[in-house]
Amino acid sequence: MPRSSSRRPPAPSASLSFAPDADPQDAGDAHWDGPSKSQRKREMAALQRLGERLVELSRDKLAQLPLAERLHDAILEAQRIKAHEGRRRQLQYVGKLMRDADAEAITAQLDIWENGSREQAAHFHALERWRERLLEDDAALTAFIEAYPASDVQHLRALIRAARKEAATNAALPQGREPQRKHFRALFQEIKLRHEAAQAD
Repeated sequence: MPRSSSRRPPAPSASLSFAPDADPQDAGDAHWDGPSKSQRKREMAALQRLGERLVELSRDKLAQLPLAERLHDAILEAQRIKAHEGRRRQLQYVGKLMRDADAEAITAQLDIWENGSREQAAHFHALERWRERLLEDDAALTAFIEAYPASDVQHLRALIRAARKEAATNAALPQGREPQRKHFRALFQEIKLRHEAAQAD
């Protein structure tokens, strides 16, 4: 009688265990914009829009804002550019420079111009008149010191001389050349600073 084979049939293969699929959210974590990054994007977009508002302002109003010289010049350049693509690139550059600007002070002043009271408008007109008087009449400096005794007389004289020299240089520029207004703006800022300091006392 033949002996039965002692070999047993092979055991069925154990099923392979696969790890569960990775969570799609986990896979995308490397590219996920967290709240802080989103907030930064919104802030950058707001600064870009603010810069574009500045490009629409007149030069006289720009001179009254606390703008760095590079930003001020970039805004004037954007106003000159007519080609669509060139203007778009320049506006982006303005938006980039806005990151270092005093956006709150600029926005506050724009709000005054757009929605402010007559008192605020009269206040800025008064400062502008002081600048005009100081540039046109030497005797105006004495009146200004009487109105604002804490003023630095030597500093004011230096600002006035520089602004007058700048104005004379601008008057001699050939047609098409952009006038400089650095010292013109600096004088206004000093007048504004003296007025605000007097109001705070």
